[in-house]
Amino acid sequence: MLDVRKLRLLWELAYRGTIAAVAEALAYTPSAVSQQLTALERETGVMLLERTGRRVTLTSAAHTLVAHTEAVLAILQQASTDLDTAGGTLTGMLRIGGFPSAVATILTPALISLGTDHPHLDLTVTELDPAAVPDALRGEHLDIALIQEYDYVPIATDPSLGTEPLLVEPVHLAAPNATTLDTCRDRYWITGTLGTLCHTLTVSACRAAGFTPRIRHLVDDFGAVLALVAAGHGVALVPELGTTAKPAGVVLNPLPIRRRTHLAYRRGTESHPSIDAARSALRAAANACRFEP
Repeated sequence: MLDVRKLRLLWELAYRGTIAAVAEALAYTPSAVSQQLTALERETGVMLLERTGRRVTLTSAAHTLVAHTEAVLAILQQASTDLDTAGGTLTGMLRIGGFPSAVATILTPALISLGTDHPHLDLTVTELDPAAVPDALRGEHLDIALIQEYDYVPIATDPSLGTEPLLVEPVHLAAPNATTLDTCRDRYWITGTLGTLCHTLTVSACRAAGFTPRIRHLVDDFGAVLALVAAGHGVALVPELGTTAKPAGVVLNPLPIRRRTHLAYRRGTESHPSIDAARSALRAAANACRFEP
């Protein structure tokens, strides 16, 4: 019988890429992860990892085993959900993740609703960039979270996660005056920090318009971005949720670009009572925003 804990390590390695990343995510030492994976190879009787110096890659047999592990973990999650469903009152910790511009507009109303309807739930919120959400969910640091994609930055499919649409909002070109994307090719730009979806969106949208943006500032907080626009330090792409604190002197020029927010959770947990309650509360909060697709 294969050890689920060892299979989980191989599954994590398939997603995280390095033994060091797996060790950090699961609070192991790299040596312990390596030893467990070596033991799994002995148990299966096939080579699972190809080692080149300090790097490892998964063999075709390992990828087959990872696919089976995906199904096993989802079944175990569903089993845990079924047991918790029989408990009645919702208790325990529920960890919710969201991106900054959704904290006040979606997460806070949802928390108020959850706290009123299920007072025995221990609710925690973590603010993080959507790019970090899949790892946080797989590592069980979060139970449910908001992820997003833009028209130019689609979400990569992750078979370990379940997702569902939540909200569609327009993206604006924030500038000191009425303008278009094309006429801003010679202006300075303000984007999110490297690696964020906002940064990737700005670069991709500008290149689609035929130019590469001259980026002057890297700022993740949309309030600060709009303040810089108002001060004449550049232009920026800002989704609707990020415009709630628009200062005087900033014009929001609508673009044919949309940001789409989704709920995400580990596959097999969607019917867990606390996850289902969170889904309902988050959907109600998002519906109250009433953005046109």
